[in-house]
Amino acid sequence: MTDSGGVQEETTYLGIPCITLRENSERPITVTQGTNRLARPADLEQAAGEALSGQSARGAKPDLWDGRTADRCVAALRRRSGVA
Repeated sequence: MTDSGGVQEETTYLGIPCITLRENSERPITVTQGTNRLARPADLEQAAGEALSGQSARGAKPDLWDGRTADRCVAALRRRSGVA
């Protein structure tokens, strides 16, 4: 359970169920593709029960969340600068 945007991303990357105690998220991809679920206080008990019992969404890592971002950035900079 969290209200942290960073934790929402980390749990999605790691495939860990996450309950965000808000009605919205600045990281919507963690809800639409990942393991994050938004919950209001009134829904918390049900959401926690589902997460703990394994009934929550498993989700998947979004495209390009493969740990190779730095490699892609370096390659793009090399292309732009003409360095092989």
